[in-house]
Amino acid sequence: MTSFDTSPHLNAWRALLALAVVFVMLATTGWTALRNQREAPPLQASLNAWGKGRMAGHRLPDPQSAPARLARFFASLTEGQRAALARRYPLAVGNMNGAPVALRYRANRIALEQAREVERKRVHDSRLTPAGQAQAVRRTERLAALMRPDRHILAFDPSGSGRVAEVFGDLRTADRVSVVVPGVDTDLLTFQRTHRGYAAPVGMARSLYAAEREAAPATRTAVIAWADYTAPSGLGMDAATAMRAEDGAARLNAMLRGLPGKAPVSLFCHSYGSVVCGLAAPALPRRVTDIAVAGSPGMRVEKASQLDTSAQVWAMRDADDWIQGVPYLEVGGLGHGADPVASGFGARVLSAREAKGHSGYFEPGTDSLRNFAEIGVGAYRAVSCAHEGDVCRAGLSGAVATGRA
Repeated sequence: MTSFDTSPHLNAWRALLALAVVFVMLATTGWTALRNQREAPPLQASLNAWGKGRMAGHRLPDPQSAPARLARFFASLTEGQRAALARRYPLAVGNMNGAPVALRYRANRIALEQAREVERKRVHDSRLTPAGQAQAVRRTERLAALMRPDRHILAFDPSGSGRVAEVFGDLRTADRVSVVVPGVDTDLLTFQRTHRGYAAPVGMARSLYAAEREAAPATRTAVIAWADYTAPSGLGMDAATAMRAEDGAARLNAMLRGLPGKAPVSLFCHSYGSVVCGLAAPALPRRVTDIAVAGSPGMRVEKASQLDTSAQVWAMRDADDWIQGVPYLEVGGLGHGADPVASGFGARVLSAREAKGHSGYFEPGTDSLRNFAEIGVGAYRAVSCAHEGDVCRAGLSGAVATGRA
């Protein structure tokens, strides 16, 4: 499940907001699970090793440097030197914004192989419960699937429940780039699904990529399934607050600033992913032309203008989406603000006809997917508005609205 999923949970959401003070008190009195801190997580360990490394007698740059600086560093190396860094520090290089995307793919394949070996050992670890061993089996299978030659993994972190980002298409030559930002219960194991596949990040991105190619065959597109943040698990405190979204917004902006080229970028943010996009909005690079949200619980603002972004803001909600029943407000840090499809919010409201409830906006044959695809290729005049007339297209003129270029 990649988002708020079923209507029975609606009462739980309301209860969280109604009991705001109680939950805030619990959250601040230390009711948190203790974690073993004796060893650094794999990604941090790789970054620590990078920090002590050298290349050709020189210290390696700070991995948190601006992507442009890191890009210049990698450009100064020979192919052999770049490959050596990927072998020595696969997780560091595989997650380094500014590193060449092909090198990140190569490094992450190495990191995936290493993580798979760890999980293979856990499968037979007698210290684990049967449930723990079964999870290790599932993780082993997921890691093996991500290692297939046709997969292009832009980011990977095996720590905790795991984070992943995958690219469909060629980022280096794309005329337009789309980024899918999913919602709650998104992790390594739910990154891709067989059942209800279009509700998972991989299914969403693949579906959007195919729809964009159909909408504009001459436009070179790339789509990123971006699950590289720690999403909330279920409809608990994390889903009702912006804590996870704040970290996700920072990570999303860092990734966007590390993308190659200058192609326009559109964000497609589902459910809690729209909270992430709302918080990311003020700092988005100007190449981000669109933020489109679907099934949103709010974007942490009362009006689209408060997002403080030059990007066009689009919103849609299926008539059968249970998310419409959540309280669109923010009280003491709980809740996510105004309804993005409300007339007073100021977003361009799109048709979501034939979408399959809360998790079905990327289903083929739906208005929601067609509208996403038209936005993704820049064909703004081709979108279908939620209301009579062309109100959602009002004010779009000139090159930005001419469609398929």
